[in-house]
Amino acid sequence: MTALVRRYLKTAILFLIVGLALGAWAMVQREIGLTFPGAFLISAHTHAILVGFVMLMILGVAQWMFPRPAKADVHYSAKRASAAYWFITVGTAARVVGELLRTGSSALWLRWVVVVSSFAQIAGLCLFFYNMWSRIRAVGSEQREKSGEQF
Repeated sequence: MTALVRRYLKTAILFLIVGLALGAWAMVQREIGLTFPGAFLISAHTHAILVGFVMLMILGVAQWMFPRPAKADVHYSAKRASAAYWFITVGTAARVVGELLRTGSSALWLRWVVVVSSFAQIAGLCLFFYNMWSRIRAVGSEQREKSGEQF
């Protein structure tokens, strides 16, 4: 397992912890405080869990499990894989913090933080899959499929 894969997976676990804490806080607000959690808290919780945990975990496992780049592959780039990680991670962290800060402020600069961070998430995900495209290929199974094996 490469350092980049470990970074994806460990960061995913950190986002899970943040997401669980936000979910617990939302539950306390609803059940003890008898107030429905606001849209910004729900959005922060959702992005921490779905993008921060689920997507980073999926992307890290994909980075680890997909076939290695072919020797002649000039498309895949480890630098792009790292850049995708940073776009997603920083974008998600900024989005979570920005959404939480929005509960007490409607400042224009803060709204821009939320918007720009969401675009960073999108850019990171698109960059990841663009970069991985050439690694989505048959390795071994192609010959078995041609011989008629079904699995």
